[in-house]
Amino acid sequence: MPVAPERIVGQDLIDIYRKVDAGQRLSFEDGMRLYQTPNLTGVGYMANLVRERRHGKKTYFVANQHINYTNICNKFCKFCSFYAKKGGPEPYEMSLDTVRERLSWHRDVDITEVHMVGGINPRLPYQYYLDLIKTVKEVRPGVHVKAFTAVEITEIARQGKCTVEQALADLIEAGLDSLPGGGIEILSDRVHQELFGKKLNGDEWKEVARAAAKLGLRQYATMLYGHIETLEERVSHLIQLRELQDETQNFLTMTPLAFHPEKTELEHIATPTGDMDLRGIAVTRLMLDNFEHVKSFWIMNTAPITQQALWYGADDADGFVHEYEITYNEGDFGNKKQVLTRSNMVKLIEEVDRIPIERDSLYEEIKREPKKPLIPLAVG
Repeated sequence: MPVAPERIVGQDLIDIYRKVDAGQRLSFEDGMRLYQTPNLTGVGYMANLVRERRHGKKTYFVANQHINYTNICNKFCKFCSFYAKKGGPEPYEMSLDTVRERLSWHRDVDITEVHMVGGINPRLPYQYYLDLIKTVKEVRPGVHVKAFTAVEITEIARQGKCTVEQALADLIEAGLDSLPGGGIEILSDRVHQELFGKKLNGDEWKEVARAAAKLGLRQYATMLYGHIETLEERVSHLIQLRELQDETQNFLTMTPLAFHPEKTELEHIATPTGDMDLRGIAVTRLMLDNFEHVKSFWIMNTAPITQQALWYGADDADGFVHEYEITYNEGDFGNKKQVLTRSNMVKLIEEVDRIPIERDSLYEEIKREPKKPLIPLAVG
């Protein structure tokens, strides 16, 4: 006999459950209660209702490769361990030949997406960014290029002495297919001033998003959590994204990103807990009723947590990744290889009774012919 929802969500969440069951939009106050209740199971249960209503057991993944083309950055964000600094990673900027080499490392993998982001390096000229995209398209014809956060876009426009709209148009002509999330971390003026005051503020970030939407350039959204932000600021971030999506209808996916304090100016902050990771996924799914997809990024919250997250609202497990330089293992700036093979990803999803679906960057399903078994050679 099925367990009654009231037994799972309890009396303190039953009114929110009724809204979720009816498909009604949740309020700021609802979001706060979802973050504050000790009943994580109840929150996850409701998020899973929404997830299965939209996608059933399907769980999406993408065959991707990340390229972080430079770690030289003039923004000096307090939460960042990526940018080159004394006692940290050595500075680098990839030449186009280096990018070609990185892409060639995985020519045996049927990659459909290349994800590129980097630091704000004032030495890189406008043409570099156009050539960077063209290089990827030359080496990997037909691949989807997802590149440059809003902060990078404004730097590219500054280098080109042009508007953001013109920079985006030129990048699209060069082969840019979509924009990743990131660049704002959390939509809070207080956190912006304290942690990343040299970057775009919330209003400026939204203007880049609006410009991309006008040009039909699809984009992703993120939220960095687990640093100095309050629960109120998390909920506000989600509602601001929801309102922007109401306006533009241009975001494909939302990805909550767990903050890693190692080797940052916030090392004194504890790392996010499993409760925080799963609750972040679940509340995101419940609050963002106009986002089709919610992603769990296994690189930052671990593969086991991502498996759990597939029952807490997430319908996307990201992809193969290969090298990721934005976060590092504690005390190890040289360990950059982080990868799941296709069989790893399929197993990760199937182990928790979900159905793996390979997708492209716009969530169209990719169907591959199964590899034929090798026929042994006749002997004698």
